[in-house]
Amino acid sequence: MSSDVLTLDTPLAKVVGDRTAKAMAEDLHLHVVRDLVRHYPSRYARRGEMTALTDLQVGDRVTVLGQVRKVDTRPMRNRRGSITEVTVGDGAGSMRLVFFNHKHARMVVGAWGLFAGTVSSWHGQLQFNHPDCQLLDESTDAAEWASAMLPIYPASKNVSSWVLQKSLKLVFGSPETADQLLDADPVPGDVRRRHGLMPLARAIWLKHHPETPEDVEQADHRLKWDEALVLQVTLAARRRAAALEPGIARPRRAGGLADAVDRVLPFQLTDGQREVGEALAAEIAREQPMHRLLQGEVGSGKTVVALRAMAQVVDAGGQAALLAPTEVLAAQHARGIAGLLGPLGRAGELDGDPEGTRVTLLTGSLRAAARRAALAEVADGSAGIVVGTHALLSEGVAFADLGLVVVDEQHRFGVEQRDRLRAKGTRPPHVLVMTATPIPRTVAMTVYGDLETLTLRQLPAGRGGVSSSVVPVAEKPGWLSRAWERVREEVAQGRQAYVVCPRIGDDEPAAGDQPEDADGAPDGTDPAADPATDRRPPLAVLDVAEELRAGPLAGLRVEVLHGRLTPEEKEARMRAFAAREVDVLVATTVIEVGVDVPNATVMVVMDADRFGVSQLHQLRGRVARGKHPGLCLLVSEASTSSSTGVRLAQVAATTDGFELARLDLETRREGDVLGAAQSGRRSGVKLLSLLHDEELIAEARSEAAALLETDQGLAAHPELAAAVAALNAGDRADWLERA
Repeated sequence: MSSDVLTLDTPLAKVVGDRTAKAMAEDLHLHVVRDLVRHYPSRYARRGEMTALTDLQVGDRVTVLGQVRKVDTRPMRNRRGSITEVTVGDGAGSMRLVFFNHKHARMVVGAWGLFAGTVSSWHGQLQFNHPDCQLLDESTDAAEWASAMLPIYPASKNVSSWVLQKSLKLVFGSPETADQLLDADPVPGDVRRRHGLMPLARAIWLKHHPETPEDVEQADHRLKWDEALVLQVTLAARRRAAALEPGIARPRRAGGLADAVDRVLPFQLTDGQREVGEALAAEIAREQPMHRLLQGEVGSGKTVVALRAMAQVVDAGGQAALLAPTEVLAAQHARGIAGLLGPLGRAGELDGDPEGTRVTLLTGSLRAAARRAALAEVADGSAGIVVGTHALLSEGVAFADLGLVVVDEQHRFGVEQRDRLRAKGTRPPHVLVMTATPIPRTVAMTVYGDLETLTLRQLPAGRGGVSSSVVPVAEKPGWLSRAWERVREEVAQGRQAYVVCPRIGDDEPAAGDQPEDADGAPDGTDPAADPATDRRPPLAVLDVAEELRAGPLAGLRVEVLHGRLTPEEKEARMRAFAAREVDVLVATTVIEVGVDVPNATVMVVMDADRFGVSQLHQLRGRVARGKHPGLCLLVSEASTSSSTGVRLAQVAATTDGFELARLDLETRREGDVLGAAQSGRRSGVKLLSLLHDEELIAEARSEAAALLETDQGLAAHPELAAAVAALNAGDRADWLERA
């Protein structure tokens, strides 16, 4: 296709043909020319400068650059045909390529080529079976291509890196054709000049055709600006739109429920809780709807802060809804709030205070009669505080006057769910989003950029504090026995313990079949053993509980808790644990968020290396929530000198959640931080690093705010407006309010 009729919206089928275009769409989500030119190389290869072949891992699908060292073709022993074995090396290591009944006339000793496949192993040697191959042009000057940077693209079995490279040549074969194709630049000229950014066409050309590492660095810097500016303009626009929404002021009322809550609190508020509470109270008292993110350390008392805000809304005649991610947590919130309010939470009942309100729990497992009663209390306004799970979002739930939405553990919910709850207000309600997962500044700017952030770091006085230790069972097997002794010692003193396992056990459900309280292998880990590494399956609650009852914890009251239990069973077991009728609770991560049993002082995390840093910090926060000191034991078979062992040691060494959040960002992929559906094509973020590009993100945030404050706003920058619209098309902006 000639470049004068080619546009960024041209379907790839018109460029590369139907067959290749179909494979690109299905495997790589590339549909039009714009998708292809923004499909950047993941790395670059030079002869002798590739990653050592010996560093490859079995199961990896990779493309390698190597030189043919040996070619051996021979008849197969037990069937007709031949087998060809080719040994290739890269200067650091070697691997074998295996072909059946294929002739490779050009596969001669000394030839260089690109080879792509899935790494396997045979008798200890790495190999590819039937890899895709591209031998380099023999007519190419050796000195010239020895120094050339060969782009290696994210590819698939059906679309190799060199097919992508050839396809890009069809799109633009020279810098001039790139200029013609990419003449619309989303970053305004004055912004480019202020920050020394090259034009978009030049940056994309260099990204695909660099001559030096400096070319890649400069192109990346410019292309990161594209991503950061479009995101920050989107977030800034949302902040401005929210500021223009007409809400309802919910001012304080002296002598009301809010004052009563302060009187009945069995503890003194921390300075941090008071400071944050004052900020929230002032915003709720304004007509402009509040949009706040409250992040706080595990156990810092966010729920009490939220309760005080909810009470203020109730005093002003409105209702507050608290959305929790699991039924266990929703039930605990409702029970805790009702217990704290006492008669003030039972208005309309015989022993209720007429000056109070009602606390109503609404979950998917309520029986028909209880559900009808709860819906009626919500609809007529007698329930001032409504606590629930996703059930709050259903069409049959109608509020009399929803004034405040509190979302607990925001990372468990998407923007669509939050918006569905907000839409139940006659006027836009105030919104308070809470998370106990500390958020580095870059993540807050990029993921929660449309919410003003409040931080609660101070822990309530009288907390015993948690100490943590790693139990490296492969190196020191006797330490596990001592861990169980410590559990028995705590129980003997009248305290309780958690034992956490990565999965449930028998007939583990598939990820898509998980119940509401989803648990099992964390962070996308497959519960099944990895056949490539012979790694055993993660330990399971049902198996571990049985072993503990029969062995090291025999005689103690051991119970299990996991997501496959019915809501009634989960509630009953949590109540029994809270009532000290259970000594040891063996559980999955269903206890990770919000579970509050002050008498629990010790936690043993089995297969701790299977959990993420933030997840371990959350789990650890379930102990030492009372006056007694706590102990968290991280059991792992990983070597203490391995990267995993070092990571666990770092978790054990600090309880500073913000320090651990940065460690989490360093040790996880960007997509993991943003969420599985929030990275790559869904978010528009391909190059931007939340860890390393903090200054750039901050500059883009400032530029975005300045652009929108002008009289014309985005109207003066149609290219940028189009890029923002493309990001927000369909559901691609969902990730913006997740973390």
